[in-house]
Amino acid sequence: MKIAICGSISFTDKINVISEQLKEVGHVVEIPLTSQKILSGQLSMQEFEKEKSVNGDGSFRKIQDDVIRRYYNLIAGVDCILVVNDGKKGISGYVGGNTFLEMGFAYVLNKKIFLLNAIPDMQYTDEIKAMQPTVLNGDLSKIK
Repeated sequence: MKIAICGSISFTDKINVISEQLKEVGHVVEIPLTSQKILSGQLSMQEFEKEKSVNGDGSFRKIQDDVIRRYYNLIAGVDCILVVNDGKKGISGYVGGNTFLEMGFAYVLNKKIFLLNAIPDMQYTDEIKAMQPTVLNGDLSKIK
């Protein structure tokens, strides 16, 4: 299966581990461009965070790399998305704005949506539930 992993850039290390686990069992996996840059050494997490603080937010890189459109096109070419939704900002199962947008792309494109962890209690919980994701509770073998 061809899978696009979605999630906060702060989850890059976990995204990498999960990507490798999925590849080991034969899946083809795509990860966010910024995570790719961090993992390849082109960008450090510290540089990424500094960039966000200097520019006031993370929009600079999103615009520079056209990440929203890029990930829409990537999602159009996969079988499903896997949302890595660990704890962040005091929220268990955190799903940030970009990830929520990517879930919406997958939903509209009739792609399967998998959540690594439970649906979070957030402002847009109802919308996440309406997309009817499969919650894996950490079990990647449920991706089928």
